[in-house]
Amino acid sequence: MVDTCMAIPGHGVGRLFMPWKEQRAMSQKMEFVERAAKGEPVATLCREFGVSRTTGHKWVKRYKERGYEGLEEHSRRPKSVPLATAEDIVVAVLEARQAHPTWGPEKLAIVLRRRFREQTPSKRTIARILSRAQLIRKRVKRRPPNVVERAPQVQAHAPNEVWTVDFKGWWRAVNRERCEPLTVRDAFSRLVLATVLCTTSTADAKSVFQQLFRKYSVPRAIQCDNGVPFVAVRSRAGLSALSAWWVSLGIRIVRSRLSCPQDNGAHERMHRDISESVQLSPATDKRQQQRQLDKWRQEFNHVRPHQALKGKTPAEVYKASKPCAAPSLPSPYPASCYVTNVHRNGCFRIMGNPYFVSRALAGYDVGLEPLDPLHVRVWFCAIDLGVIEIEPRADDAVYLQTARRTNTKVA
Repeated sequence: MVDTCMAIPGHGVGRLFMPWKEQRAMSQKMEFVERAAKGEPVATLCREFGVSRTTGHKWVKRYKERGYEGLEEHSRRPKSVPLATAEDIVVAVLEARQAHPTWGPEKLAIVLRRRFREQTPSKRTIARILSRAQLIRKRVKRRPPNVVERAPQVQAHAPNEVWTVDFKGWWRAVNRERCEPLTVRDAFSRLVLATVLCTTSTADAKSVFQQLFRKYSVPRAIQCDNGVPFVAVRSRAGLSALSAWWVSLGIRIVRSRLSCPQDNGAHERMHRDISESVQLSPATDKRQQQRQLDKWRQEFNHVRPHQALKGKTPAEVYKASKPCAAPSLPSPYPASCYVTNVHRNGCFRIMGNPYFVSRALAGYDVGLEPLDPLHVRVWFCAIDLGVIEIEPRADDAVYLQTARRTNTKVA
């Protein structure tokens, strides 16, 4: 039953309300039509009962034609469906599906067309028939385990504090060679550090960054999206081979949200300039295209005034740090952790037992923080990689405690 409120006539709508009496919907209809039959205005009854005038007149009409039986609710289902699929075709679809459980609507439509020809239903109709018969298993879209929930808050107060990196959308040169530049930019000065045509492989990207680190020094943070080769969203902490190398150099990784290019909007705006100046007039081959990119970068950094820099060029604002090669940092793990090396297969070993962490960390040391005799927390520099359960063996527990006290590596 519905507990509503109505306004008392003569007191103004919205000023004084009283609760509606709880009763069956059929009783309300009967009272409505009986009072209407006695001569009360339908409009007044509609305001009192809280229904539209169309509904009120419909009740009165049905009551006059069929009495109280006309007040019963009727199904709104149409009496006929002109475009409904014939029963024999529906049966044929279900039989074909049962004979070939792994076939989809497209294959079933081809087979049924041999029998029904122009009367064969469309792929969408076949899919709808299978869905109603519960013969389609819906795929569950699993979300990647390592994604960013909030927009990153990044502010650069000096050159080389934050670099932004990304791959520009690819295009083809006149000779059909694929051109996909890796772009690197200093967030503070807007200086474009690199626009290099290369592949998205880790080796090519790492080679570019090795040259940049020698020329411009190592930044404090790098902002990137979740694409290859910067991030592996199904790896622990989203680390790829490239981003793991960055972390080992002391660089903080700032990741954008999935499918949110606005999180790195200034870099995307710079890509728009490349599209307008270079991509719209492709060169003859990849080598000539690289020359055009170098020419554009020279003009962008040294000639073109930047509105956000108050008319200055990025080269006038950027102050280079002392160039250096990639540094070799000391062990970042405290004495409370014991250190072990990750093998090529992404596993480390404790007393001969392998424990998988990530192939991206192959060759790097990780810190193991004992939580209890059965669990250790794995650290890669300052990144928490989660907890791993170890096999309960007494000699392992004694060995781990000894290794932690002496701060030695475990094999």
